[in-house]
Amino acid sequence: MWLCLAVLVGLYYLLRWYREKQVVSHLQDKFVFITGCDSGFGNLLARQLHLRGFRVLATCLTEQGAEQLRNQTSDRLETVILDVTKTESIAAATEWVKERVGDRGLWGLVNNAGICTPMAPNEWLTKQDFVKMLDVNLLGMIEVTLSLLPLVRKARGRVVNVSSVMGRVSLFGGGYCMSKYGVEAFSDSLRRELSYFGVKVVMIEPGYFMTNMTSPEVFNGSLQASWDQASPEIKELYGEKFVANFMKTSNLLKPSWSGNLSLVTDCMEHALTACHPRTRYSPGWDAKLFYLPMSYMPTFLVDLMMYWGAPRPAKAL
Repeated sequence: MWLCLAVLVGLYYLLRWYREKQVVSHLQDKFVFITGCDSGFGNLLARQLHLRGFRVLATCLTEQGAEQLRNQTSDRLETVILDVTKTESIAAATEWVKERVGDRGLWGLVNNAGICTPMAPNEWLTKQDFVKMLDVNLLGMIEVTLSLLPLVRKARGRVVNVSSVMGRVSLFGGGYCMSKYGVEAFSDSLRRELSYFGVKVVMIEPGYFMTNMTSPEVFNGSLQASWDQASPEIKELYGEKFVANFMKTSNLLKPSWSGNLSLVTDCMEHALTACHPRTRYSPGWDAKLFYLPMSYMPTFLVDLMMYWGAPRPAKAL
């Protein structure tokens, strides 16, 4: 019995390996639109796809970021300024894309633009802190997707949405986890709707990777700013020691693989080039061995794991 089971499991993985090795043809004729290419995952992916022969349409928030990217590539990569929180900016970028892709349509849309801060206990934050995060990470992504879907459908292409393991298990306050839960929900419904038209929707759910926006220094600076704006009542409840301990915890977020951003961009590239991409990719050993298993655990176990060793407010019971 066990031998039969082992053979079946082996055949399954062999078949999956074979399917995932099949690559789509004529990459040099395909256009891919990527948001958030000033730095981090978007910047590396744009250069990576350029080397694979794609026609890359990269968006940056600043002209400086766009110029640096152009200087590192050829005329097969073009840039445009895009603020995903502004409807007029999205509309202008959509027209820009239409002029370039013509009747071929858009093979790939990679919704990568996002922010990670402010990140702090919910009571320290204001409504505007949540709105800022949702505008970029969720609502902006939705508006970009809806604007470009007709072009993706024409090419029977791919939509790749960058979520996070924090879209499966919420480990801290603020709008980040909330926005990534929303990305998961939007992607799931979109995947089913677009399957009728031959369009594939893929989610990338990275663990912790250190970029310009996710370093411990950035997290600690955001935490301090949120603490400074908190009310006197909140400061009395939590205490200065809580803030110091919280910052020490964030300084531990430096696993050995966290600087290897190609672990994430390789998943994005596979989602765009494979004939049979996965529905979800979870780059990072912390995602595979810790956060994803945790997301399937009973709630009380997850709570115990989060309470163990976590900073405690000064006035906690």
